[in-house]
Amino acid sequence: MAGHSKWANIKHRKGAQDKKRAKEFTRAIKDISVAVKEGGGADPESNPSLRNAIANAKGVNMPKDTIQRAIKKASGADAENYETVTFEGYGPNGIAIFVECTTDNTNRTVASVRSIFSKNGGSLGTNGSLEFLFDHKGVFTIAKENITLNLEELELELIDGGATSFENETDFLRVYTDFNDFGKMNQKLEDLSIETKNAGLQRIPLNTTELPVEDAIKIMNLIEKFEDDDDVQNVYHTLEITDELIEALNEGQ
Repeated sequence: MAGHSKWANIKHRKGAQDKKRAKEFTRAIKDISVAVKEGGGADPESNPSLRNAIANAKGVNMPKDTIQRAIKKASGADAENYETVTFEGYGPNGIAIFVECTTDNTNRTVASVRSIFSKNGGSLGTNGSLEFLFDHKGVFTIAKENITLNLEELELELIDGGATSFENETDFLRVYTDFNDFGKMNQKLEDLSIETKNAGLQRIPLNTTELPVEDAIKIMNLIEKFEDDDDVQNVYHTLEITDELIEALNEGQ
């Protein structure tokens, strides 16, 4: 999962430098809305999905009053009616791309996603056509400053909670679980009083493709166009994130 870790780090650095805070807040508000609607109400104590959405909103530094307004609006009669839809396709050089959206207008979202693919040398495929290329995993990012246990002791505790692997970064510990153990790990972290920087279900590529840096940057630009779309929540891909690509992206910032 080293390539996935590098991509996570790129997004982390990039997010700290650019001015897309409004987009991050929009994503967090949509997650809160969906959690209230589908997860069992507006009380985070009885709605694990909402607790997770709130934690992720805090992870992008959303103010507490903004979070509370989002919860109140999501539980009101005039709440937006969001639904989650996914799209699968290929970018240039056969790179598989999986796009997750939360939208109040599916027709608009379909048209937008298809346009981004077609205008950038890609093609939209049928749903389910790329599922076999990704492993659906629970991914938890924990700031080490929030960890009081010895790391070895913590990993043993988390294995008991369903952890299958770890990535030990300088400032973060990233924990992976099987799809079905996502809720179990959430509960384990709550029991240990450990707050996550971010937690969610992600699609991890089983295999990645390395491209020349010039071609890889085109893929990254395509992915950024998806991420700039208001309806898009997450984008996953099978591009190998090499050290050379990271260096080129950093130089271009």
